Amino acid sequence: MALDYTKAAQEVLDAIGGADNVVSAAHCATRLRLVLADDSKVDQAAVDNALGAKGNFQASGQLQVIYGTGTVNKVYDEFIRLGNITAATKAEAKAAAAEQQKNPFMRAIKLLGDVFVPIIPAIVASGLLLGILSALSFMDSNGFITLDTNNAWYQILNLVSNTAFTFLQILIGYSAASAFGANPYLGAVIGMLLINPGLQNANTVATEGVQQTFTVIPGLYSIEWTGYQGHVIPIVIAAGILAFIEKRLHKIVPEAFDLFVTPLVSVAATAYIVMLAVGPVFVWAENAILGAIQLLLTLPLGLGSLIMGALYAPTVVTGIHQMYTTIDLGQIASYGVTYWLPLASAANIGQAGAALAVAIKTRDVKIRSLALPSSLSAFMGITEPAIFGVNLRFFKPFVAGCIGGGLGAMFASVAGLAASGTGVTGIFGILLCLNQPVQYIIMFAIAGIVSFAISFMLYRDETPAQDTASTTPAVEAAPAAAEPAPAPSGPTPTSEPAAALPASIVAPLAGNAIPMEQVSDPVFASGVMGGGIAIVPSEGKLYAPADGKVIVLADTSHAVGIAADNGAEILMHVGIDTVGLEGKPFTAHVKVGDHVNAGQLLMDIDLDYIRAQGLDTVTPIIITNTASYEAVEPCANGPVKVGDQVVTVR
Repeated sequence: MALDYTKAAQEVLDAIGGADNVVSAAHCATRLRLVLADDSKVDQAAVDNALGAKGNFQASGQLQVIYGTGTVNKVYDEFIRLGNITAATKAEAKAAAAEQQKNPFMRAIKLLGDVFVPIIPAIVASGLLLGILSALSFMDSNGFITLDTNNAWYQILNLVSNTAFTFLQILIGYSAASAFGANPYLGAVIGMLLINPGLQNANTVATEGVQQTFTVIPGLYSIEWTGYQGHVIPIVIAAGILAFIEKRLHKIVPEAFDLFVTPLVSVAATAYIVMLAVGPVFVWAENAILGAIQLLLTLPLGLGSLIMGALYAPTVVTGIHQMYTTIDLGQIASYGVTYWLPLASAANIGQAGAALAVAIKTRDVKIRSLALPSSLSAFMGITEPAIFGVNLRFFKPFVAGCIGGGLGAMFASVAGLAASGTGVTGIFGILLCLNQPVQYIIMFAIAGIVSFAISFMLYRDETPAQDTASTTPAVEAAPAAAEPAPAPSGPTPTSEPAAALPASIVAPLAGNAIPMEQVSDPVFASGVMGGGIAIVPSEGKLYAPADGKVIVLADTSHAVGIAADNGAEILMHVGIDTVGLEGKPFTAHVKVGDHVNAGQLLMDIDLDYIRAQGLDTVTPIIITNTASYEAVEPCANGPVKVGDQVVTVR
């Protein structure tokens, strides 16, 4: 009797708490793979008894419901249709699962990376040029060079250098809205709102004071009418609020009115919330932090400077660093110099050194192409590209930069390093410290070298986690010791039942045979995929273990499934977590549908490449229809060569 795929999908959808609880949905050859927002909403008994399901388990942050070859495709299609869920690839599902497993703090860090990585090219270009022009302008105004700025060539460069930062909130608004799933153009409008010329420019508050306030509740509450230039967190929060409102309005506003009602209400409501609540909270927080900083700087032995040098970069994330000009100006007015600027410079150099370590150590061309210019920009005093595009994205380099910056700042304080002015940090900051150039160079070296060394030790390229169970080409089965299960409901690669007489599976690789229980991956080791054996290969060639038909060849070629003529369904999974290698070490010589003979070459494998990535080359050979047999018996241990009998099925 044919399975009712619609009913099967609906039962799973109901059992997991409905479509709203689905973060990502994908499928492999045999199972539905779901990433859920809240596992507590799952009715486990209902999942266990779902129509057509032959089992389920949690692995790598995913709920995997087993249906079998062919069946899962149809159940998945109905699942997507019934829940109006966006289909995901296996890679996207893994990424979503990894994201769900992170703690809230790390998810917030990842979100900032998602917001800033797309706009990094714009602020890297502007940042590098801004650093150079700021240094040239400073040298011109102090008599070091003569610079003619009264020409179109210079003025166009000046426009290029500051445009991305002048309108940064618009870029952030667009990118953040996209990250939250809102209309990005509405996000851009919110960004424009926060730097609208009708508001006092936030960059003038430190020198001019707040020029205008408006009453919200007479006698109780008023707000300062200032913009949010240089601030990051308020616009990101605003985008999150916008997305929350917009998504819910789309569900309740009739389609005929949705086009104009939803954008209008979303933007207006977000504007009120941000201007009346979110913004003022950050103004209050900034003032409190500035007061605390002034107290910290008075601590003896440079301890306060150590703390502030380490915390400077995190304040850049919030935008509070824009207010630090008041500290510089206040110290210059009181002492004729500022002790604060060298601390800020040390912090910037620390982030630069950490990003440079990533650029040198990474094997990822895209990361290197981002980290290197971001590091150069930070060495010139513009750290946003390095912080948001590289260090905060991978977090450990960010911490390394904070440590290096803190130690550099501590030395600057103990050495009494002071600057004669403000506005330039990093490499060109030495121009403000010409009375103490040696101290500045030592501070620079401490901050840069320490942060570089720590970041270089801690940073590792991210390798996508593989759900090793996801590439199984055949019907999932219980371990060999389990009671025989009913035949799978999906199509099978053979029309005959399993052979009554013992059938042999021969070694598809030369190497060292080990029991499946010794495989490092728990899914294989537990036998949940079926009985079999594993081989640690000594040669990079995979051969057919029996006569049969190729029924699955993974997109990344790391797994091959054969429906043997003797009735066995055989999965060969080359290495552990090798799906993340994107097929680079594998060269397949067959395709799905080919009939092969035992001993025929299936693929070439670059074992050295796999080992160089730090991955295990052990290759499980699994009889995925184990439940169709009375016994699946490994019959080899130790060295084997291609063609040796390794498994007997009865």
